[in-house]
Amino acid sequence: MDIDAWVWWLVGAVALGIPLVMTAMPEFGMFAVGAVAAAITAGLGGGIVAQVLVFVVVSVALIAVVRPIAARNRAHSPGTVTGVDALKGRQAVVVERVDGSGGRIKLAGEIWSARSLDADQSYEPGREVDVVEIEGATAVVM
Repeated sequence: MDIDAWVWWLVGAVALGIPLVMTAMPEFGMFAVGAVAAAITAGLGGGIVAQVLVFVVVSVALIAVVRPIAARNRAHSPGTVTGVDALKGRQAVVVERVDGSGGRIKLAGEIWSARSLDADQSYEPGREVDVVEIEGATAVVM
């Protein structure tokens, strides 16, 4: 049974795609694209030297071009703030008097226990306050 070279290159591309999915290492994907390019070269009648050369050139070119772009985007993408960290800096409305020992506010549509940042400061119902910190289930406001 004689299998054409382009089939072997496609088998290699699939084989390189498996670790890409399993490890999330994009380099394997770039090698897989190089193998597909070599399969096309083989299908067009290129010799083994041309096939290997196309595989190497395409793979190295993709790594040289795509990796720096991906690294730059990863470094500049702002982190998504979630959970209680997303509540810091938001405004809330005082529902029950808030002072250094406690109180209640409406924050993001929910009622939270709260205390003032400055123990001597108090806030009356209806007043808007800023959330400085979340300590457990208590919002620290000012």
